[in-house]
Amino acid sequence: MTTFNDTLLRAARGEKIDHTPVWFMRQAGRSQPEYRKIKEKYSLEEITHQPELCAYVTKLPVDNYNVDAAILYKDIVTPLPGIGVDVKIKAGVGPVISNPIRTVQDVHNLGELSPDDHIPYVLDTIKILKEQLTVPLIGFAGAPFTLASYMIEGGPSKSYNLTKSFMVSEPEAWFALMDKLGDTIITSITAQVKAGAAAIQVFDSWVGALNVSDYRIFIKPVMTRIFNELRELNVPLITFGVGASHLANEWHDLPVDVVGLDWRLSIKEAGERGLTKTLQGNLDPSLLLADWNIIEERAKVIVEQGVEHGSHIFNLGHGVFPEVQPATLKKLTEFVHEYSSQLRN
Repeated sequence: MTTFNDTLLRAARGEKIDHTPVWFMRQAGRSQPEYRKIKEKYSLEEITHQPELCAYVTKLPVDNYNVDAAILYKDIVTPLPGIGVDVKIKAGVGPVISNPIRTVQDVHNLGELSPDDHIPYVLDTIKILKEQLTVPLIGFAGAPFTLASYMIEGGPSKSYNLTKSFMVSEPEAWFALMDKLGDTIITSITAQVKAGAAAIQVFDSWVGALNVSDYRIFIKPVMTRIFNELRELNVPLITFGVGASHLANEWHDLPVDVVGLDWRLSIKEAGERGLTKTLQGNLDPSLLLADWNIIEERAKVIVEQGVEHGSHIFNLGHGVFPEVQPATLKKLTEFVHEYSSQLRN
C-alpha cells in the first residue's frame, strides 16, 4: 500500500519535516506535452467540466515531477458565472466579462453561489482525486480584489485604473462587492474542502497594485473575515500575490498558516521583517529557462534560507509558463528534496 505523503501539510503547520516540500503554481498544464495534446481538442472550461479529464490533468505533474502536492486544475473565475457574472476565458487574453460592475445596483443584482448546482464538476473532480492522490490536493480561490478587478475592468488590466477609482469613489458599492465576493469565496472553498481538498490557497494575484494604506482600509477586513471563517475547516490556509512584497506583513497578520512570496522578497528578508509563519516560494520562474547550474545555485539559496527560517514550502514566485521544460521541473524537485534533506537531517 502506498503511503500518503503529508509533508506539505506538516510544513504548513510548522511541524518537523524530513525534506522541504515542493509544488509549483500552474504545474498542471501549460508546459506539459500531454496537456498540450488535450488542449488541441478541449478548452480550459471544457476540461474543467469533465471531472475524469480534469483529475488526470491535475494529477499529471504529481506523476511526472514527484511534487508534494497537487493543485486543482481550474480558473479563479470558475465560481463567478454561478453568481451572475457573464465571463468567458479567451485564449491568449484571459477572463473577459461582458457585464462589468459599474454601480451598487450591479452588485445587488449578483446572486449567491450554490456549489452543488453551479460547480458540481469541480466537486466531482476533487472526489476523484481524493481516491487517486497520495499527496495533498490544494484547492483554491481568487481573492476579492483580484476577482473584483476582472469584474470592474471587464478583463485583465495592467493599471487597474477603473478598479482603484471605483474602490475610492464608490465605497458603498465597493464594500458590498467585497461582502458578496467574500461570501462566494467562503462557500466555494468550504465545498472544496468537504469534497476532499486538504489545503487551500487564496490567490490575490493583482493586489500588489494597492498601497499598504488602501489595502488596510479596502481589502484587509474582508480577507480577515474569509480566513477566520475558513479556519473552522481545519486545513492549512495559504495566501499569495504578485508584486506585493510591501504587503507581506499585512498578510502575516491574517489568520493564515502560510505566506506565499514572489521573487522580489527573499525568505531571509521576510524573516528579518518579522514574518515567522511558514513561508512559500520563491524562485523567479523566468530562471527556469536558464542553464541548470544557475537554477541550482538560486534554488540552493532559497532552500538554505527556508531551512534557516524553519518552516518553508518551495515554490516559484509565480506560475510555470509554457516554454518551461518538464524535465527542468522534475530535476528541480529532486534537487530541493535531496539538498533540503541533507540540511534537515
